[in-house]
Amino acid sequence: MLGRAMADLMITSPANPRLKSLAALRRRRTREEAGRTLVEGYEELTLALAAGVRPQTLYFCPELMLDRGTQTRLVDQVRADGAETVQVSRTAFEKVAYREGPDGFLAVVPAVVRRCVDLAVSGSALVVLCQGVEKPGNLGAMLRTADAAGAEAVVAADPVTDWGNPNLVRASKGTVFSVPVASDSTQDALAWLDAAGIQLVAATPDTDVDYTEVDYTGPVAVAVGAEKHGLTGEVLDRAAVRVRIPMVGKANSLNVATSAAIVIYEAVRQRRRAISRSYQ
Repeated sequence: MLGRAMADLMITSPANPRLKSLAALRRRRTREEAGRTLVEGYEELTLALAAGVRPQTLYFCPELMLDRGTQTRLVDQVRADGAETVQVSRTAFEKVAYREGPDGFLAVVPAVVRRCVDLAVSGSALVVLCQGVEKPGNLGAMLRTADAAGAEAVVAADPVTDWGNPNLVRASKGTVFSVPVASDSTQDALAWLDAAGIQLVAATPDTDVDYTEVDYTGPVAVAVGAEKHGLTGEVLDRAAVRVRIPMVGKANSLNVATSAAIVIYEAVRQRRRAISRSYQ
């Protein structure tokens, strides 16, 4: 027998005012004023919950669930934790969902608002610094890489988008809630790195130093810049070293998220090797 989740309310009309308020959270200004954002998707919501996020309201549609018997238990869990749960008809849910092929889960959660000074990192931290990166999908992809690589923080310097952008949340698969993130000015981000004793490695094509020729085993921040213009002179001038990724193709650059992943995993490789050697 399929599980049935209890709901505080049911919505059947796509014109319901509550759904219009959800759609408004797609706008950055509304998110910032409300201090809330959206998490859509069962997998993303599950990861957010595991990271300690507590939704304010969960909108769910049993008709769209991929595994109703199992997934309705998540609705009961969220409700037991004190959140309001609202069942939504398929027509109404598809109206408010912001991605194609929704799976019946859309939660309103507190926005991620954190500055660099709020971050706590270890003495051997691996940090990712993203300056002026515009596309939410690229930031989300870098978060997934940071999560997989065990980075201790991701900092958006002079961000063009916010960490609560629903497309960023989706692209990150919810890791925006599991990886410590912060937004700050470039000046304050660089000051924080200096105070924490974290060496800055800037990825740029304007250098002869290969990214594999640098020591990443100590506290280090890998910096990447905006998709079109790269890192600013302010960051390049403050970097302990500038590194490049060799390219022989006709395209003039790699995607910024791909570039970040390449350098980050070189840092992971060196760190794992250093740990292995310490046990020999």
